[in-house]
Amino acid sequence: MSETVALLGAAGKMGTRISNNLARTTAYEVLYVEASGAGEERLRTRGLIPTPLEDAILRADIVVMAIPDVLIGKVSRTVVPQMKSGAMLCCLDPAAPHGGELLLRDDIAYFVTHPCHPSIIKEETDPAARQDFFGGVAAKQAIVCALMQGSEADYARGEALARAMFAPVVRAHRITVEQMVLLEPAMAETMALTLMLALREGLDEVIRRGVPEEAARDFLLGHMGIFTGILFGFYDAQVSDGARKAAERARKMILQPDWKKIFEPENVMREIKAITQGQQGTNA
Repeated sequence: MSETVALLGAAGKMGTRISNNLARTTAYEVLYVEASGAGEERLRTRGLIPTPLEDAILRADIVVMAIPDVLIGKVSRTVVPQMKSGAMLCCLDPAAPHGGELLLRDDIAYFVTHPCHPSIIKEETDPAARQDFFGGVAAKQAIVCALMQGSEADYARGEALARAMFAPVVRAHRITVEQMVLLEPAMAETMALTLMLALREGLDEVIRRGVPEEAARDFLLGHMGIFTGILFGFYDAQVSDGARKAAERARKMILQPDWKKIFEPENVMREIKAITQGQQGTNA
């Protein structure tokens, strides 16, 4: 028997990916919800019939919040009181749940999931899969899942839906919401994106200093590949002594000695508040 899913933000970037994937399975009846006339028109253009929010919530077994983080608290205060007992609220990012933005009810389940996105180490042979950097289209990816409130049966329902939404899924990792915020925003955005932006700026700098762009790009991406293979255990080799010593000298210029404080709870929460409420993020 299929479950009814109310997909809020169905015409957005994430909502479009999810609705395309759910259309491939008969396990769910999907109700497509948009907050604006423009969004509803985008649904109709794709051949999908929009459902008014109130009607969708009253019918839904699972409500999926594919909407911006800054809206989740406000929308949950409208949606949660109307949900039927035993239903599930599914968030696609841990920021709002961990930040206390959700309206809570004892008689519904709360599930949080997020895609890992296709790995930089790709084993795909299909050209379409190799070009699927975001995931949810052709490339296999892992996902993380957390049961914020509910039973083991609720977790199983949530993971099954997450696998369908982010298909093709190769692994589903069960973690807690508290662990998920260490992955995002702390590890993925605060740390990894910052360092990747520095890599991009470094590429631009050597190009500015006269290195041909194509040569610089090939050289950087190739070295990023071999360093990834070595440091993450995909390639049985060691970084040369000279390169390692150069990195040890350079980190004193590039990284603050106490940079790992970005993972401390107060700094993680500061970033979450910045995401969900537009407050100032971590600069300390």
